[in-house]
Amino acid sequence: MTAKQEGRDNSGEVIALCGGVGGAKLALGLQHVLGDRLTVIVNVGDDFEHLGLRICPDLDTVLYTLSGLSDHSRGWGRAGETWQFMQALAELGGETWFSLGDRDLAVHVERTRRLRAGEALTDITGDLARRLGVRARVLPATDDVLQTKVLTSEGAFDFQRYFVKERCEPRISGVAFEGADGARISQAVSDAMGSDSLTGIVICPSNPYLSIDPILSIPPIQEGLRKRCVPAIAVSPIIAGKAVKGPTEKIMNELGVEPTSVAVARHYAGLIDGLVLDHKDAASVNELDLPAVVANTFMTDLDSRIKLAEVVLGFVAQLSTSGCR
Repeated sequence: MTAKQEGRDNSGEVIALCGGVGGAKLALGLQHVLGDRLTVIVNVGDDFEHLGLRICPDLDTVLYTLSGLSDHSRGWGRAGETWQFMQALAELGGETWFSLGDRDLAVHVERTRRLRAGEALTDITGDLARRLGVRARVLPATDDVLQTKVLTSEGAFDFQRYFVKERCEPRISGVAFEGADGARISQAVSDAMGSDSLTGIVICPSNPYLSIDPILSIPPIQEGLRKRCVPAIAVSPIIAGKAVKGPTEKIMNELGVEPTSVAVARHYAGLIDGLVLDHKDAASVNELDLPAVVANTFMTDLDSRIKLAEVVLGFVAQLSTSGCR
């Protein structure tokens, strides 16, 4: 591993907005380059209470990915997982539509215990990250309750019920974020966005509607992004009209949006200064009204994640702003 990959390059601090598996992959590459100069602000719209426990799917995906504990074969959860709890729960007639592995369960139990004791989700997440060996700062977008509601032809669903129990089958007509208007940001998120050492903001290739929009729905975050003093770029989660993983393509089609990188750029209009898109979409560059970089955005292993991170950071360094907005 080169010195640059170990986090000893000369760039400053970077914020990554992230949620889900695709975003976590790039966050891992960024962590290898930046080390503790990376702050990952993570979606909490997926969070919900299940079996009496506070479950934070995107936070845990990021924590497991950045700590090297994620299960690459399943694409979610911890590696080396066992399922005795779920088996015993099924025998008792319990609710089993959302699987909790035995190792994963320990995180949910400890998080719930500490939340009920009055600790903030930000503080708990920071402690878990340190204990798991994560070098980057991992911050929930808010400590307040924010819930993504998927509006469908069959009614409104909490995100996890739509995503896991309903298998994304109902047709989507819209997405709402309950609690967003009053959601506050932690001092840690405020400090990260206002840091004098901040050199750029990256929107990871996560689902724009279900992973990034919940973060952007929080007024102080969206306002901070609009008034930023540093470049902001997005990495498209679409490659040749297809989503690498998850329901992004399906959702865009059902909302009447063509699943293209151009549409992703338009979705973030006013919030970004540039877009990174895949080689397969190189012809789309001429349709964009902002700077773009073409790269391999299909991340299959650690090396490809690091290479994409280096491209992203190089692009940020090339862009300049005319001062704070």
